[in-house]
Amino acid sequence: MGVKIEVFRMMLYLSFPVTMFWVSNQAEYFEEYIVKRKREIFPADEKVHRKELEDFKERMRVRKEKRIMKRMSMETEN
Repeated sequence: MGVKIEVFRMMLYLSFPVTMFWVSNQAEYFEEYIVKRKREIFPADEKVHRKELEDFKERMRVRKEKRIMKRMSMETEN
């Protein structure tokens, strides 16, 4: 009887993690939850947010250009 119960316990110990891994990798079980959560974290593009981002990028580009021009002018003076 001891060997049979040990085989059963070993099968249980091995099958539980394998089953959990298999279930957690089934996309259809979690797809709805993931999509909903993603939309909460990253809301759909709104025109206001898009405009703010574009303005920020433009300000950073202008700032970088000014810095480069200043550096170039300092190099030409030397």
